[in-house]
Amino acid sequence: MRVTDVEITWGLQRLVVGLVLVTAAVVLGIAVALETDVDIDMWWNTTVGSVLPGLNQLSYALDFLGGGWFATYVVPLGGCLALVVARRWRSGLYFLTASALSAAFVQLLKTIFGRVRPEDMLVISDHGSFPSGHTANAATIAVALAVIFPRVWVALLGAAWAALMAFSRTQVHAHWLSDTLGGVLVGTGAALIVAAAFTLPLAGERSLG
Repeated sequence: MRVTDVEITWGLQRLVVGLVLVTAAVVLGIAVALETDVDIDMWWNTTVGSVLPGLNQLSYALDFLGGGWFATYVVPLGGCLALVVARRWRSGLYFLTASALSAAFVQLLKTIFGRVRPEDMLVISDHGSFPSGHTANAATIAVALAVIFPRVWVALLGAAWAALMAFSRTQVHAHWLSDTLGGVLVGTGAALIVAAAFTLPLAGERSLG
């Protein structure tokens, strides 16, 4: 196979997996909407406060870093700018587009499902508990960076970042456990869908660099 054939195959695979993951998030949203009190959600919400209590302050910090104006504007624009400065403008455009699509998916699903957040929430958050926007954003960043920099250590750090963000969202009772799973599915799916569209430009950029 020629290099272009390999890249096209990668692009199709990313598209299919991305669509499957976003579809899975929608199915999960329907499932939790039909069953208001999900057993594992209720159990985790009552026990998470006793799990690694030393991370409480970190969870509050992640509440700021993973949401609001900082995550909506500073992270995507800052990441894009950093990549452009590094002479990887195609990667910068991909990072920005993936972040935007992930945020759009999150807001759409929040509006559709309108799930109520835990009553014992310790931070201020917007409407809609499903899916977790913080976790979706973290998953999008993790996958996007792994696509741009295909290294094992990048993927591992990204996975750890997404997992820590997911945990923190339940520790401050801003989300149910299933909300964070939905966020991972949406964020990963969005990043892969956009990666499919950018497969050839990113491959060309790597060949130049």
